[in-house]
Amino acid sequence: MAAKFKPLLEKEIGELRALSETGAASRAPVTLDQQSVGRLSRMDAMQAQAMAQATERRRHLRIQQVEAALKRIAEGEYGYCLSCGEEIEERRLQTDAAAPLCIGCSRGES
Repeated sequence: MAAKFKPLLEKEIGELRALSETGAASRAPVTLDQQSVGRLSRMDAMQAQAMAQATERRRHLRIQQVEAALKRIAEGEYGYCLSCGEEIEERRLQTDAAAPLCIGCSRGES
């Protein structure tokens, strides 16, 4: 099963890292130059910056999840729930290839 999902995870992590690099400028500090930007434009720029930073935090979290899944593949532990040790259903992994828990444990049912 790991052989099926490893290329998908590698592709996803590559895309996430590329997006992170291309979005760096939108997360940069907003210049507070009264001459070039009006107050409302500056507020819009600051809001856009905050949204870009939040997106980057979520992207970084996802990169960590995918890296953890790739590590589990390398260790031969991929596809097994980290909580109960049971095999994670393939349908769940098709939805999220980096899922570390079976559906029951993710819902807190075990």
